[in-house]
Amino acid sequence: MLVDTNGIQKILPHRYPFLMVDSIIEMERLKRIVGLKNVTINEGFFAGHFPGKPVMPGVLIVESMAQTGGFLLLQEVKERDSKLLYFVAIDDARFRRPVVPGDQLRVEVDVLQWRHTFCKLAGKALVGSELAAEATLMCKMIDRDP
Repeated sequence: MLVDTNGIQKILPHRYPFLMVDSIIEMERLKRIVGLKNVTINEGFFAGHFPGKPVMPGVLIVESMAQTGGFLLLQEVKERDSKLLYFVAIDDARFRRPVVPGDQLRVEVDVLQWRHTFCKLAGKALVGSELAAEATLMCKMIDRDP
């Protein structure tokens, strides 16, 4: 493990219950990052999604991709405490298998484009060797307090 939850929280503004990445296991500056999300039954969303058949919502899998990619990019921003990354588009999202309690998501994100305030990322979420989800994400950096 390269970075644990405490190190992630030094870079990302997200906190429990909305922090969707638990550790970083691989990282190549401005190019690629791999994070892990341990999916546990005590996640709040499982209470209603779905009773008796818990499935992690696809939007939260995509959020895990975004947070993992955001961790990589925000390390390059000196004034990151005063910035936020907002989604501007999600393209080609596909969900290939359900993610359930007990699964560990391996979130792989590649940087396709990175300019001062805009980024385009290709994300994949795998459970073991099975592709669970994939998407192309576009984000814009904004001032936290304009």
